[in-house]
Amino acid sequence: MAWLLVFFVLPLWYLGKMSLSSGLFPTFTFSWAWGNFRDAISSYQTQFIRSGEYAAVATIIALIVSYPLAYWIAFRGGKWKNLFLLLVISPFFVTYLIRTLAWETILADDGVVVNTLKHLHILPPDGRLLATSVAVIAGITYNFLPFMVLPLYVSLEQIDHRLIEAAEDLYASAPRAFYRVTLPLSLPGVFAGVLLTFIPAAGDFINAQLLGTPRQYMIGNVIQSEFLAVRDYPTAAALSFVLMAAILVIVLIFARALGTERLTVGA
Repeated sequence: MAWLLVFFVLPLWYLGKMSLSSGLFPTFTFSWAWGNFRDAISSYQTQFIRSGEYAAVATIIALIVSYPLAYWIAFRGGKWKNLFLLLVISPFFVTYLIRTLAWETILADDGVVVNTLKHLHILPPDGRLLATSVAVIAGITYNFLPFMVLPLYVSLEQIDHRLIEAAEDLYASAPRAFYRVTLPLSLPGVFAGVLLTFIPAAGDFINAQLLGTPRQYMIGNVIQSEFLAVRDYPTAAALSFVLMAAILVIVLIFARALGTERLTVGA
């Protein structure tokens, strides 16, 4: 409780108080300025929508990539499971900024990826990946991929293999056994992985700043700029609260659609 009070409640209270203040840096006055929220939403609606779109696409791609990987490690990894998990989390031994800068090199106009895509006529001769939405989404997906793999692996690892064998003994084909047994039992991992990926992805700003242009900026870039460049703390605080509220609503809708109580009891 003390930890939550010092590192969560007090900062959140200060941020809330700042979001209802007015004035110019460095003097701000608490004045119940509810208009800050209205102005924040109306002025940066595009960035809010873009953040949700980028985070949703990155989360879906991460799920599509991570599920087969986690499934293979859990069911086929054998004695090498720990090594494969180490390889999954090994990028975390390098700072987030360096990993994103590496993608800037990988997707460079004269890099191997772009030249290969041009050779395959997937990209036009003057096409590029860097400074596009594709680059930003790719960076977000890569940086948050382990947050999807690990919960999925834990969920799949806990499945009793005898249940799958029983389904096959009752004449279920391998795909049907997966659909009726493995997939439902792994839904708690899917739920956790989606949340752990989507929430930080929606507030990210590094990938858009390094791999994109101002046309790809997300709401995190706006908040960062309002805090550190413009020094408009009330607007930045209001934007932060609107982002938190939007993410909370999305999470509640997702949880209700998927049935978190059933998943938690099943886990």
